Amino acid sequence: MNNIKNKKRLECIISNVKSGGIVADIGCDHAFTSICLVKRGLAKGAIAMDINIEPLKRAKANIDKAGLSHCILTRLSDGVKELKEGEANTILISGMGGALITDILIKGIATLKTAEELVLSPQSEIYLVRHFLHENGFMVIHEDMVKEHGKFYTVIRAVKGKEHYKDEAEYIYGRYLINSKNQVLMEFLIKEQTRIKSVLDAFAKQENPKSTVQEKRMGTLLKEYNMIKSILYKTG
Repeated sequence: MNNIKNKKRLECIISNVKSGGIVADIGCDHAFTSICLVKRGLAKGAIAMDINIEPLKRAKANIDKAGLSHCILTRLSDGVKELKEGEANTILISGMGGALITDILIKGIATLKTAEELVLSPQSEIYLVRHFLHENGFMVIHEDMVKEHGKFYTVIRAVKGKEHYKDEAEYIYGRYLINSKNQVLMEFLIKEQTRIKSVLDAFAKQENPKSTVQEKRMGTLLKEYNMIKSILYKTG
């Protein structure tokens, strides 16, 4: 376990698993998350699942080495396809883009509805995941954000319930993170604001006529810039 690259992110994910039951670790890779959860008594068991056989072999080797083969199973599965309804208390998905996580959630919606909680850590397009949750009978009850090796990671904990954000900025950046004035989010927003401003400034100085594509791109960036500016003003 000493060769875990993103320990801070792993700790953040683990801290958001609250069911204390069986965790379905989708896209388990080395199964380090499942192993940590069981070793610390935060889960009574786990099902480490992956679409590819090689990661499962690595996972099985790590599980055996940890002496946890009696309570952590490995299973070849495309998303939650091979997970039975009611088999897991927590469905955990991390290390994938938001579009892929959303696709997995859509295909496994019936199984998701039988779990107590979803713990999700999308690496991109997080707004897609938040929209999916609200459109399919889930609510976000907690979010964390950490920075590690120069990258920002968000972890979402959701349970069944009704919720909707009126402001699209809350889907993009996370209402919970905004309202709690999460300091890592604030750092991320300031970094994004600086990046976007430099692009907009360079565009404004461009002497050649702007193409329709460029104009559209700049319009999108300006909208993002104003969203961030508004959030930082409200939380400052």
